[in-house]
Amino acid sequence: MPVELIYLVVLLITICIFFIVLKRPIYEGMLAGYIVMVAMTGQWGHIWDHVYATSTNTLFYAIVAFMVVAQIFTGTKVIDSCIEVVLSIFGRIKGGTGYVALLVSSFMGALSGSAAGNVAATGVFTIPAMKRSGFPDYLASNICMASSTMGNMIPPSGIIVASFGVLATLYGEDTYTMSQFWMLMWGICLWFILQRAVTIFVFCRYHHIEALPASEVPRFGEAVRKGWRSLLIPVVILLPFFLDAQLKSTFFTSRLTAEGASALSSCVLLFTPGIAAVYALFIIRKSMKVGPRQIAGLLAKGTKSIVPVSATIFFAYCISNLFESIHVGENIGNLISSWGFGLVPLAFILPLFTAILGMILPGSSQVAIFGTAIVSVMAAAGANPFLVAGMLPVICGAMEGMTPPLALCMYTAMGISGSEMKQTTQNCVIWCVLHYLLSVVFLIGIVPLFGMV
Repeated sequence: MPVELIYLVVLLITICIFFIVLKRPIYEGMLAGYIVMVAMTGQWGHIWDHVYATSTNTLFYAIVAFMVVAQIFTGTKVIDSCIEVVLSIFGRIKGGTGYVALLVSSFMGALSGSAAGNVAATGVFTIPAMKRSGFPDYLASNICMASSTMGNMIPPSGIIVASFGVLATLYGEDTYTMSQFWMLMWGICLWFILQRAVTIFVFCRYHHIEALPASEVPRFGEAVRKGWRSLLIPVVILLPFFLDAQLKSTFFTSRLTAEGASALSSCVLLFTPGIAAVYALFIIRKSMKVGPRQIAGLLAKGTKSIVPVSATIFFAYCISNLFESIHVGENIGNLISSWGFGLVPLAFILPLFTAILGMILPGSSQVAIFGTAIVSVMAAAGANPFLVAGMLPVICGAMEGMTPPLALCMYTAMGISGSEMKQTTQNCVIWCVLHYLLSVVFLIGIVPLFGMV
């Protein structure tokens, strides 16, 4: 067995031993996994390099910031008015808030460019809304997680641009156009949105999530009148991402240069939660005293949920940095290319491979490292290369941070919902398996698609 596969197997076994056998918190398993990997790879001289790289990762701090904001929203109950408006519209539909979460998180992900960051940004108002309407906390976590990761499949996601670059590299820039590729991606995404909607429908039936009684459904006009200030919270959170996505290549680049525009994009995830927190505290100042002592009290209540999740994510990023530095992913990709399997076996193997890598490598890195090899190998086995390139954001980007036990997106959602690890992980596996199976069907080429060439 190649040494890179041994690394992955030992890492998973280490984490499972700590979590399942020793019944220790998952962040201890992550730390142990990192130390074991350092020992196996002989990277003792660089052990602090990977820790430093994680400590300077903008996304890590953004995730923590959004979890802090979630605690402020919960403690001040400022989000309750916003939830009342959502319930006034969708409360009469069974599982209505779940479908809202699906749409909001999916399309927000196309703007944020980060699956875990998207969970943090949208989950602060979609998860409480789902819990209020009867969803179990672990199911609310996974609906937000599964929907948020799908944002990487929806244009104008950066992973889509990278995937089109794979096509251009292999077949030239004139063979396919970006417009054709975007149409293909929309066709693929609609199938996966439908899959998740059906899954939500089934879970609603299983958990007997009913529409709210008419007496409990707020009147729309009254809810808007009382909660219009809270309704601006989603706008405060989403607007910076929208403006960055729409204006980065023109307005910001022309005024700040490409480097400045890129730096601004990195900052959006950081300053947005702060702005949202200040706005939330401002609008509740008349009903609740707002000061350093009160804010500290709110955050103290959320320490038990914020700190363990933050530690888990931190050590997972350390492992990712370590593996990237020793080219684990690249070497495993070369191994698969050498096997010479046919179309159907490859359709089962490759999504499973990228799902496992999604625990430790960002989707964009997977596309950059393996994209050319995946398209080439599948095309040689008889697949349509245009379709395979369109599936790269699906099997690399959408599975990023979704697969236990290293599911960063799941942990982020848990930090907001307060759900238990065991139930959330068990439910998460169902979402992962369904996404995987639909990916296999696509790669085999038996799903009708608009936009195929």
